[in-house]
Amino acid sequence: MTASKHPVRGPLATVARAVVLGLDRIVAALCWLAMAFSALALIASLAMVVYSVGMRYVLNQPQTWVDDLVGFLLVAIVLLGAADAMRRGEHIGVDLLTSRLGALGRRIAAVWALLAVVVTGVFFVVEGWETVAFSKMLGVKSYGHLEVPIWIVQLAVPVGGALFGLAALMGLLRIAIGEEVVVSRGEAAHAAAAVQAQDDDPRGGGGR
Repeated sequence: MTASKHPVRGPLATVARAVVLGLDRIVAALCWLAMAFSALALIASLAMVVYSVGMRYVLNQPQTWVDDLVGFLLVAIVLLGAADAMRRGEHIGVDLLTSRLGALGRRIAAVWALLAVVVTGVFFVVEGWETVAFSKMLGVKSYGHLEVPIWIVQLAVPVGGALFGLAALMGLLRIAIGEEVVVSRGEAAHAAAAVQAQDDDPRGGGGR
């Protein structure tokens, strides 16, 4: 999902561009953190599945809790990883129509698609948060062997929806300032490096 560049000009436009790109870096860092969590959760899920299979078929000691935990992690993996994948244009898309459009047509199609994602993100946040609050109020727990408070698992819905909606909103703002909707791998790497730098130096200093 890309749009042609039409840079805006003027003092106010320069300020607006700087603000948008600054906000975009913040959202990029949040999306990167969520994707990192998803990646770690995926690795943990794989390890637990291998452990469960070994215990079941080698030692004849089924670990039934693994199925429950991997299922919970799968929800988080999908919802928390979707925003970063969208920012980099890695979701499955059909370009049968958009590939035949001109620059303006592709720009309009990108705006329409991003607006739909923003609306979807808002829906996930509102409905997801209401579901979390309801489950927490009733003290609902998951079925199975873990009996985890289900609202903890459901938190992935509003959080993922918020990230998804923010990523789409930043895509709209990037279009407005003439940037590509899909960020380059260099920009994604820059956001990851910024997060790593903050982790290495909490005070934000570059040296002693």
